[in-house]
Amino acid sequence: MALNHDKRAPETRQRLTQRQLDEVIRRHEEFQVGRPGGQRALLAHHDLRGLNFAHKKLVDADLTGCDLSEANMAGAILVNAVMFACNLRNANLAGASMMRVDLRGAFVRGANLANANLFEADMRDGTLAAQDRHGEIRVIRAGQIPTEMSQATLASANLTRAKISGAVAIQTDFTDAIMRGCKLVRADLRNSDLTGANLEGADLTGCDLRGAVLKKAMLAGAIMEHAETAGADMTGALSDKAAGRLIDELGLPIRELLRLHADWVASRGEKGRQLDISGFDLRKVPSLAGANLSTLLAQNAVFYGVDLEAARLPAAHLEGADLRTCRLRGADLRGANLRQAVLTRADLENCDLGPLVVGKERFLASQLAEAQLRYCNLRGAKLNRANLRGADLRYANLEGADLTDADLTDVKTS
Repeated sequence: MALNHDKRAPETRQRLTQRQLDEVIRRHEEFQVGRPGGQRALLAHHDLRGLNFAHKKLVDADLTGCDLSEANMAGAILVNAVMFACNLRNANLAGASMMRVDLRGAFVRGANLANANLFEADMRDGTLAAQDRHGEIRVIRAGQIPTEMSQATLASANLTRAKISGAVAIQTDFTDAIMRGCKLVRADLRNSDLTGANLEGADLTGCDLRGAVLKKAMLAGAIMEHAETAGADMTGALSDKAAGRLIDELGLPIRELLRLHADWVASRGEKGRQLDISGFDLRKVPSLAGANLSTLLAQNAVFYGVDLEAARLPAAHLEGADLRTCRLRGADLRGANLRQAVLTRADLENCDLGPLVVGKERFLASQLAEAQLRYCNLRGAKLNRANLRGADLRYANLEGADLTDADLTDVKTS
């Protein structure tokens, strides 16, 4: 149904009951699989306030101009859905699959889109269902009205290659969001929280970032021409510039340094030399998969995205290191010190973070106190006896992980 740009009052919207909506969704699901009697969900301009869509399948549905305020759409599958000029105020879309959804001109203020998949979503200017003086939403006119998403929650949402140019997103939560290649030209992000957000290759031309928090954000390859950043907190943000010393300063190729370190480990310090890369930026180092890095000194080093699969790191000193998105599958981290290390979205599947035996009835427990392990893959990992006091394990995958006798005091899980 085409969008009617005349003064369409909310009172003219057809109100559906939950039972009626469930029937529409049932027939839409039948339509999607080609069963007789199925019919595409054509719900343009309907009043669907507060209804339950949780985990329902609405691929390719037409929800143009709908009032979906306060609706529960958590986990809903809305791939390719048309939600042009919808009112989504305070709606729950947590974990929803919204790839390539059309949200142009939508009113998303206060909505919960945490963990939603908005890959290639279109949230640019469009016709807005604006509020009148009574707080009602009206599709009032055609024109380039910005998508309004202020005070919405998009923590850990996937916004890869999403189009958000011109959107108003004041005081919006983008913590840990994946925003690679995102188009944010002229977007208003004042006072928004982009802590830990991945903005690699994002276009922030003319973006208003005044007062925004970009702590530890990834900005490599981001375009920030004419962006306003007065008062923005960019502590620990990573850009194309080195975030520490470069490995070239050690005067030898990385492979030679690894060989010397392996000799030092094998000879118990009599040959070779211990590798100390504390405070170094390792992002440009080639793969370290399978490397012997026992007792490595790497406090506050930046490993962001480095491949360390099956690396040997027992008793390594990695306090405060940035290991975000690193591949550490099957790595040996027994007795490693990872206090206050940042491992957000790191892959630690089947890694060994158990105790390192150093003598008869003596062992060295792995230290992960106050480490950031949000969205970390710890499936099948050994964490027995590990010190996780105060660690942030929110949204981490701990399926099959061994936490026997681990110190879980003050751990954050929700």
